[in-house]
Amino acid sequence: MTGSEAHSRYAQWWDAYFGVVAVAVATAVLLGDSHDLRRRWLAVGAIAAMTVLHLTLGRRLIRRNAVAHPVLVGQIALFAVAVVAAPFTTWLLFAMTPMIFQMASLRGAIILVIVINLITPAIDVVQNPSAVKWDLLIAVISAATGIWLGFWIIRVIEQNVERGQLIAALEASQVEVTRLSHEAGVAAERARLAGEIHDTLAQGFTSIITLLQAADPALRDERLALAVRTAKENLAESRALLAALTPAALSEGSLPDSVRRQARRFTEETGVAAPVRITGEERALPTNVEVVLLRAAQESLTNVRRHAAAHEAAVLLAYTPTSVRLVVRDDGRGFDPAAANGFGLTGMRTRADQVAGNLTVRSHPDSGTTVELEVPA
Repeated sequence: MTGSEAHSRYAQWWDAYFGVVAVAVATAVLLGDSHDLRRRWLAVGAIAAMTVLHLTLGRRLIRRNAVAHPVLVGQIALFAVAVVAAPFTTWLLFAMTPMIFQMASLRGAIILVIVINLITPAIDVVQNPSAVKWDLLIAVISAATGIWLGFWIIRVIEQNVERGQLIAALEASQVEVTRLSHEAGVAAERARLAGEIHDTLAQGFTSIITLLQAADPALRDERLALAVRTAKENLAESRALLAALTPAALSEGSLPDSVRRQARRFTEETGVAAPVRITGEERALPTNVEVVLLRAAQESLTNVRRHAAAHEAAVLLAYTPTSVRLVVRDDGRGFDPAAANGFGLTGMRTRADQVAGNLTVRSHPDSGTTVELEVPA
């Protein structure tokens, strides 16, 4: 929820509040007998003009969260006319103060609240000098109370805006959690099935072929030859299933090739250079390990694109005898890792834990970011 939406949401209640106060004060002025009828009708006319001005201009500006000092000056002028005609109309301050804080900047609202509260003492200087002292004291108390009320109104609006933004963020987070959970579940199940096929069917068919060929290397026996052909066909099908269960990005080549493709795509989308360096002796890795490393590279480059405003990025894939290390660096604006709780980093940590990997994020605002994932393999 934005500030304009918050003002629009509660604008009808402020309209009703202003109308109730205006009607109550106008009625009290007409029924009172402390002033002659012409002055009372003048005060009621000024109140009516204030109401018309609010309905025609003020309420629309409040709904747009717009600053409207000229409209407020007109309202204050009409209020002064009403007070000159019938001092009882100072009770309109209960409606005027919230209006001022909704239509003026904070500094302007404070000044205008002080000014409007000084109108009665200023009139007393001419009409009733003996009341100046007491009305001035009342004006100080009223102004202080009005300013406090204005701050309270602003805080209520800010809290509603923050609450609306929090709700929107939570809804987006829920969608993201659902997506990540689904992806993680699908990836885990695919990896499990691939492992089962590799460890059972593929190895079983390979053993059958080896044993049959050992029994009859030339395959002179037609039944043995048929069994070997059948086993080879089923081995090919099991390998095809393994390929189908491998992530699309990995099915088109090795892990280094897939990482290079991700970096090229990042450069094409952002125009930011992202060279890839491969060190050590490349070797085949378990499917689940390759998936975790590839997803970490994708997520890291995605974060650079979305948040870093970097001029350059770099990717390192380092093979060692006992592990594989992925490092993604950028020279962007960075962030505070301790305060970061995004689902991208959370997802990377979760995947790293699944393969006993170690994820390290080093960053500081305005100094770039380094994401390092080391997986035993």
